[in-house]
Amino acid sequence: MSAPIPPVANAPRRILMGPGPSDTHTRVLAALAQPTVGHLDPYFLKIMNEVQAMLRVVFQTTNPLTIAVSGTGSAGMEACVVNLVSPGDRMVVGVNGVFGGRMKDVAERAGAVVHAMERPFGEVFTLEEIEKAVKTHKPQVVGIVHAETSTGACQPMEGIAKIVHDAGAVLIMDCVTSLGGRPVRIDDWGVDAAYSGTQKCLSCPPGLSPLTFGPRALERLDARKTKVQSWYLDLSMVRNYWAESSRVYHHTAPINMNYGLHEALRIVLEEGLDVRFARHLKNHYALRAGLTALGIQFAVAEENRLPMLNAVFIPQGVDDAAVRSRLLNEFGIEIGAGLGPMKGKTWRIGLMGETSCPRNVLNFLAALENCLSAQKFPMQAGAGIAAANDVYQ
Repeated sequence: MSAPIPPVANAPRRILMGPGPSDTHTRVLAALAQPTVGHLDPYFLKIMNEVQAMLRVVFQTTNPLTIAVSGTGSAGMEACVVNLVSPGDRMVVGVNGVFGGRMKDVAERAGAVVHAMERPFGEVFTLEEIEKAVKTHKPQVVGIVHAETSTGACQPMEGIAKIVHDAGAVLIMDCVTSLGGRPVRIDDWGVDAAYSGTQKCLSCPPGLSPLTFGPRALERLDARKTKVQSWYLDLSMVRNYWAESSRVYHHTAPINMNYGLHEALRIVLEEGLDVRFARHLKNHYALRAGLTALGIQFAVAEENRLPMLNAVFIPQGVDDAAVRSRLLNEFGIEIGAGLGPMKGKTWRIGLMGETSCPRNVLNFLAALENCLSAQKFPMQAGAGIAAANDVYQ
């Protein structure tokens, strides 16, 4: 049986302003193209050590078990949950968006008795709500989403760990969208386990999930009476592959993806975390000013907005799909649609990592004005760009 050989893949050039992936730095693309070596080659083991050290800086932690799990952010979520949850354990999960709901689903599949602590999409939890849920359900594990990709909401983390630890539980945090774009302070916040993804603010292609386990999480992992549900993500084995003293083979790591993450982390640290956070915030302010000038409203209260993931309401009478299609096909700009109850009601505009720059903000505002004008949306021509420029100047 034969089939025609397709032409050489020639991917179009896009400006990735959706919920992820983000634009990839040319240095990261070059790193991905380096020669592949073996997964136990001394050179690759050195790369692994350096990735761990740089991840600790970005996570702001001293946790020895800070690694890059093979798989996207969802693999990191599953790794945290299945390693810390045993069948029959009670778990409280904050569900105020799609990814809180996904964590709940993963925990239920792992055999946990899950109690969902719910808020409407776009809102965040108060310490009082978290404390009430913990006291009521007495969980062994609590899961919370720091940066909810589906809504653009950022959960304040100060004080949560104390509530969880006072109840004898461990805290899992999703920081897939926030890591590298706004402060993630694992040790200061007392977070026991956290996971992220490479394709958001780290601006590396999807394929790895940075993960960190603290002392409480490791103690819980070591005290398990049953095997971890997932062989592939069993950190009791995977950690030995990442440990410099043991290097026990577990699975063949994605060699070149780790090259890419290594270079992406070098870029993050060269820029400096505080400078990087300020850059994301400045471009968010410019985008916010431009969208507000066009009469477009944000879906999340200002004090809880993520600067790297901007969820805005689609103006009444504007065709959602038509705007996104024109942005992509005529201007090469990708933005995201709403998810869950926000589907058809919001756009998600990403300013993550390499994507977060004045050029992209101004290009997007100009293209969006063109699309809105074509649909007869009432606005002052040029108002968005002028407002954004005021922020930059």
